[in-house]
Amino acid sequence: MGPIEKQWQSSISRRKALQGLAGFLAASPLLKGQQDPFRDHSRVPAMDELLTAFDFEAVAYAKLPSEAFQYTAHGTESEYTMRRNREAFGWVKLVPRAVADVSSVDASTEVLGVKMKYPIMLAPSSGHGALHPEGEVASHRGSSAASETPMILSSGASFRGDEIMKAGNGPMWSQLYGREKFEENLTFVDSIQAAGFKALVLTVDQTAAYYERDQHLVHLGARPNRGGRRSGGRGGGRGGAAAAAAAAEAANPYHIRYDRLWYNWPFVEKLRPYVKMPFLAKGILTAEDARLCVESGLDGIIVSNHGGRSMDYGTSTLEMLPEIVDAVAGRIPVLIDSGFRRGADVLKALALGAKAVCLGRVPRWGLASFGDEGVKRVLEIMQGELLLAMAHTGRPNLASIDRTLVRTNFPWKK
Repeated sequence: MGPIEKQWQSSISRRKALQGLAGFLAASPLLKGQQDPFRDHSRVPAMDELLTAFDFEAVAYAKLPSEAFQYTAHGTESEYTMRRNREAFGWVKLVPRAVADVSSVDASTEVLGVKMKYPIMLAPSSGHGALHPEGEVASHRGSSAASETPMILSSGASFRGDEIMKAGNGPMWSQLYGREKFEENLTFVDSIQAAGFKALVLTVDQTAAYYERDQHLVHLGARPNRGGRRSGGRGGGRGGAAAAAAAAEAANPYHIRYDRLWYNWPFVEKLRPYVKMPFLAKGILTAEDARLCVESGLDGIIVSNHGGRSMDYGTSTLEMLPEIVDAVAGRIPVLIDSGFRRGADVLKALALGAKAVCLGRVPRWGLASFGDEGVKRVLEIMQGELLLAMAHTGRPNLASIDRTLVRTNFPWKK
């Protein structure tokens, strides 16, 4: 046997080499690269373990089908306005009073004849039935249990108004999207006045919307939203829905919601005499429109950009609040929504002149997480945070809150 053959016999075989390589790789930390960290099993916390409104968002994400969660989460187009709503709170700093008696802190107020233990309300948001089987019934039950927090009922509610009202004793306002056939508005107004709603909120900020996020998720089963309308809708099969969507796309290539672009101030002035309850406009973002609200006989304003769902590259509501408050000069109350997640956020808005704050996504997270108990708990967290922020800044009641409480640094006002 020659030297080469001897070397061949004593060398490692291909099989042994592969076995050794496999053993090495099995022990290597690089193996973790084959795991999916996002979908690794994790424990969903119990409700009493959740400490902030943000905690409820994570539970809602875990519990809901993707489409239901994304409908709550998305903003219009690039979602810049939605992000700016949150960023704006960093531009407002709280300035505490050094010596103040806050042994007792009272956040109670009254807005348009409605007494409230806290200046916090539920903003109108549609389709709670996609978040929980009892939908708005559970939302109203939960908000009523949280110190009778008022609820503005969406015109796109999943249940009838009378069913929802029976679920709790908290005050209820009603939303209205104006209808081009004027008589239809009168029928709606008469019905809510007879039902016992305390105010009417005309939403004017959701005139055109396009949600790019729906397009990004379409291959995960989400239905694309074209021109502010979801394809498919109620009734009809997939074929009919697809044909309708294609026809809508051809007729409306720029995704503009054509059924609301006719809104005008003469409509508001014409409707005003028929509304025998407080009448507010939701979606005001300029001093000029705020003054027109007063001139048109409205009783209140909600500063809103629909939670960043109505127009891309817009301003946040918080940065526009001071000029709107100055424009109305105390003649009518100014409320606000869009982006509020903490009690300190509420306090900043109160300092800039808001009479109350409306919450949209926050109670939806509570509802999706734990039903009516989740709504109750997330509102209680926000209420408690507000009291804590008032105590920390030396403000024992709402009357003591004014602009000396904050320092603003809005970038476009530099």
